[in-house]
Amino acid sequence: MKSNKVKKILAAAAAAAIVAAMAMGCGQTEETTTALEESTPAEEAVSEAADADAAQAADTQAAEDTAGDISGTVSMAGSTSMEKLANAAAEAFMAKYPGVTVTAEFTCSGAGIESVLAGSVDIGNSSRNLKDEEKSAGAVENIVAIDGIAVVTDVANTVEDLTKDQLISIYTGETKNWKDLGGEDQAIVVVGREAGSGTRGAFEELLAIEDACAYANELDSTGAVMAKVASTPGAIGYVSLDVLDDTVKALKLEGVEATEETIKAGEYFLSRPFVMATNGEISEQSEAVQTFLGWMASDEGKEVIKGVGLITVD
Repeated sequence: MKSNKVKKILAAAAAAAIVAAMAMGCGQTEETTTALEESTPAEEAVSEAADADAAQAADTQAAEDTAGDISGTVSMAGSTSMEKLANAAAEAFMAKYPGVTVTAEFTCSGAGIESVLAGSVDIGNSSRNLKDEEKSAGAVENIVAIDGIAVVTDVANTVEDLTKDQLISIYTGETKNWKDLGGEDQAIVVVGREAGSGTRGAFEELLAIEDACAYANELDSTGAVMAKVASTPGAIGYVSLDVLDDTVKALKLEGVEATEETIKAGEYFLSRPFVMATNGEISEQSEAVQTFLGWMASDEGKEVIKGVGLITVD
C-alpha cells in the first residue's frame, strides 16, 4: 500500500518536471526557473518516503545479517516450572538465529544453579530468587519473568477461598479436614514439591513455613502435582500459574484470584520471579548467551513470555 502511494507521487512529480521543462523551453524567465528548481511539498514527501524506506530496509538487512553471523550453543538446566517458557523461548530464538542451538533440561531450581556454577550449563533456570550463598559463589540473578503460584484442589472441592492463615494451617498440619474451612467432611491431602524445588522454596518462603510443612506427598515436577491433585479427592497443592487448566480448581486467596492484573497490583500474595542465572555477569558470557538473554528482554521475547501465561518484567 505504501509502495503504491510512493509510486504515484513519483509519477506526479515526474510529470510536473516534464511540464516545467517544456515551459522553460518556451521562454520562462530566470525567476521562474529558480522557483521551479526549489523543492515542492510533493517532491519533499517523495524524498522523505524514499529515505524512510531505505532506512527500514537497511535496518532489516542489518538484523538479518547479524542473526546470520551468530552461532554457538546455549544450554539451560533447572526448574520444571520454567519448562514451558524455556521450550517456547528456545524454539522462537532458534527460528530467528538458526546458527545457535538452544537446549534445556528440567530438574529443579537448586540443581540448575549448581550446574551453572559448575560450568556444565550456560544458564541455571530458577523459579525463586537466588540465595545469598549462591550469589556469593558467583551466580548472577537475571529475572526474565514473574509467575504466580496457584493453590489448587480437585474440582469437586466446595471451598472457594482461603485466607493466608488458613493456608498456613493446612500446610503445617494444624487443619486436617475441609469441614473446618467451610467445606465437606473430608480429610485434606497435602501435596507439595520435593526439596530443592523452586516452587516449593518460594511457596514456603512467602508463607514463612520453611521446614515446617506436613506433606502427604512430595512430588518431583509441576505436572506430577497437577495430576495428583486432579485425581485425589480432598487434595490441595501448589503449581505455577501458567500451567493451570480445567483438571483442577484454583482457589482464591484472601478473596483474590491469581491473575496477571492482581499480581502486578500486589493484591495476590503468592508470586515469584523466574530467573535465568549465569555464572558471572551477562557481559562475561558467550556471544550466543548474551544474544539469547538480550532477546528475552526484547519485545519479541516478551511476547513469548506473555504467550505462556507469564508476566513480563517492566
